[in-house]
Amino acid sequence: MTVSTFNFALLIEAEQLLPHLGHDKLRIVDLSRSSVYDQLHIPHAIHVKPKQLLRQGEQASGLLSDVEALQALIEYLNISPEHHVVVYDDEGGAWAGRLIWNLHCLGFKNTSLLNGGIHAWLAAGYPTSSEVEKLTPVENLFEINQTDIDQYRIEYPELLDQVQNNKIQVWDCRTEDEYTGLRLAARRGGHIPNARHFEWSTALNRENHLKLLPLSRTQQRLEQLGFNLNEPVVVYCQSHHRSGLAYILGRLLGWHIQAYDGAWSEWGNRLDSPIITGELPS
Repeated sequence: MTVSTFNFALLIEAEQLLPHLGHDKLRIVDLSRSSVYDQLHIPHAIHVKPKQLLRQGEQASGLLSDVEALQALIEYLNISPEHHVVVYDDEGGAWAGRLIWNLHCLGFKNTSLLNGGIHAWLAAGYPTSSEVEKLTPVENLFEINQTDIDQYRIEYPELLDQVQNNKIQVWDCRTEDEYTGLRLAARRGGHIPNARHFEWSTALNRENHLKLLPLSRTQQRLEQLGFNLNEPVVVYCQSHHRSGLAYILGRLLGWHIQAYDGAWSEWGNRLDSPIITGELPS
């Protein structure tokens, strides 16, 4: 059980983070492009690269890492059960959400997404740094606990069974062209049967520094598409990158949401998976 020193929600604003910069139990993690991080980042932020979050499978490109790599991630983040991790990126929260999902799978729940990421931070005129943070190793490193991993992750065999028996809602958060099969990013194009389409970036406000649009608006749109937020849902994209933000959205909406990290790279590369192609429903 992790106990946070902070009273942060899953989504926080830049002004909430500002007073706590430098706190020894706060770990700020930057998943922006290296070129951005090297130039400027939130003071005390450490940089994580996407490759530290993923495992390449035979067909899938964004699988949850094995235990050894996950342990290495925890050691790199240098977090104890008392730490709180605030994550941000430069793209609206997809990679940041993916890291938070990884941590949730490991049993670490003291996590927050910085709304708008580095764009919102800069827009507020808050300080930045180009220095690389040097961390003193913590004594009581967080111990990985994967007992509840199925609460956050679903794998191909179980998803296939639930899809074929019409037991699960499926959210495809890729582009429309990927969903219909017009754009091919695997051996086969299209989408998982019965999956409804809501592109991840539709939830972002490009006029307001890539912050999330009001959750009520996103919820209304999801419900208009036929989703029932009282029933479980599985979300996927191509490699569980973009669906990192979709996972966060689901959690913010109180939805029971799992991510399919095999994603389309696995489903579309298999030759035996059921696939639907064609236009979006009107």
